[in-house]
Amino acid sequence: MKDKLAKLIERGLAACAADGLIDASLLGRPVILDVPARPEHGDFSTNAALILASAARKKPRDMAQAVAQRLPLADVAGLVRKVEIAGPGFINLFVEPAYWQGLVEQVLAEGEAYGRSQIGAGQRVQVEFVSANPTGPLHIGHGRGAALGDTLANVLAAAGFAVEREYYINDVGLQMDTLGRSTHLRYLEDFGRVVEFPANYYQGDYLRDIARLARERWGERYVEAPEAEWLPPFRELASTEIMAGIKRDLADFGVRYDRYFSERELYDAGEVERAFAEMRGRGYLYEAEGALWFKSTAFGDDKDRVVRRSSGETTYFASDIAYHRNKFERGLNRVVDIWGADHHGYVPRLTAAVEAMGYSREQLKVILVQLVNLLREGRQIAMSTRAGQFETLRDVMDEVGKDAARFIFLTRRSDAPLDFDLELARRQSSENPVYYVQYAFARLCSVFRTAAERGVAMEQRADFSLLRLEEELALIKRLAVYPDVVEGAAYYLEPHRLSYYLTDLAATFHAYYNKHRILADEADLTQARLHLAAALRLVFANALGLLSVSAPERM
Repeated sequence: MKDKLAKLIERGLAACAADGLIDASLLGRPVILDVPARPEHGDFSTNAALILASAARKKPRDMAQAVAQRLPLADVAGLVRKVEIAGPGFINLFVEPAYWQGLVEQVLAEGEAYGRSQIGAGQRVQVEFVSANPTGPLHIGHGRGAALGDTLANVLAAAGFAVEREYYINDVGLQMDTLGRSTHLRYLEDFGRVVEFPANYYQGDYLRDIARLARERWGERYVEAPEAEWLPPFRELASTEIMAGIKRDLADFGVRYDRYFSERELYDAGEVERAFAEMRGRGYLYEAEGALWFKSTAFGDDKDRVVRRSSGETTYFASDIAYHRNKFERGLNRVVDIWGADHHGYVPRLTAAVEAMGYSREQLKVILVQLVNLLREGRQIAMSTRAGQFETLRDVMDEVGKDAARFIFLTRRSDAPLDFDLELARRQSSENPVYYVQYAFARLCSVFRTAAERGVAMEQRADFSLLRLEEELALIKRLAVYPDVVEGAAYYLEPHRLSYYLTDLAATFHAYYNKHRILADEADLTQARLHLAAALRLVFANALGLLSVSAPERM
């Protein structure tokens, strides 16, 4: 519909150029159609005349009027009911009710495919998300990144992209040694030794379970052994057990991956050195002060970056360079990394590295996820992985459920902080967004159960012209924009658009349901409304499916 209307406006502009009202060189810009905030302003509105008026040296309203008068409405017979000029020069388009009414049949005909498209044209996109260090259980912040990444992958797939989901395991470096040492201290405690934890060690209780496992496996073997002997096995045991727990939590959270990629693989395969050789060959690595540097300032970074220290140790950045080189060598068209907001300063250097390797900066997109403030009884819960003071994702799932957690994580843009109220997430009321949406779906299901009890079956055809109430047309118009919502969420990498859409659709439906009876006294009206209810139920199920949130038939 929007494509037809946009072409209609384009033809009106072309007619203005043919009549000498504007220069033809001003044409060619895409016509943008928006949905006005107020229904009385039409179904769609465009500021195309406003944009051209200045260059054409005409008053915006006069320009809009000239375009409106030249619209070939006969070309879209049955689509446009009327055209109005509003404000400083907006062209408002009103669509015929019959066109909206016919959309119900289209939704039902497309079924589960409604809302899906092929705008991605099979392009390969990788979404790398969570990628938490295997040094402790997933916390609530990781949960937000998991919901975002998994839903984004679903949305991209629905829009026709070939999506790969990946988790990068940082299992190399000082943090892993610290994990091994922290676990060994808990192991010593299990034998009655009095130990003192350095402030930078991991002190969570989760290490006590791993320490007990170490005792069962090795007995007293590593109580008096030197560090060089016990550090490797303790490091390996702790990271393996923690990673196994992370995978379980993610699976129970409805998240799946195509691949878990270990940082260690990069070193074992010599990929870090190969990346160095390639960048050295391109002239972007140099020696200074005994260290190896990447010339990231050549690509807009504020300073050059060390990739190998004077001690001979490589930096985390070196691994990231090799890792992203590995990604693009797999033939990916685009890479999407989802990181915590504290990595903001890291984005320019990685973008510089991607460009230095010969790829476009547009092929890399980093989405930063702001913090989650977890609230209990109005008070914020402090979280610190090292100190062991945090609410794990598992705890939150156990308390409020997967559905509530996933949906609430997507109730705000990823670049905005989020307050997660545990009490609200458990509440069965309209204040709880996921309950509000799921209840709308359950209500629709109850309509069909009641109809079956009364012996009323939905027939194959219905008279959709009977759906003439303002509230019914409003519902259909919201069904109509669902494919645009999915495409927009994929194009702009903003999956929260789905939760916004569902909340709005649920509000519109609840208002209609509370005011009108779907199972009406008139049989023909009942059939029309049952078809509308079936279309609504379908779209709720499709959208909730993309969020990996269940659609319960009873609540």
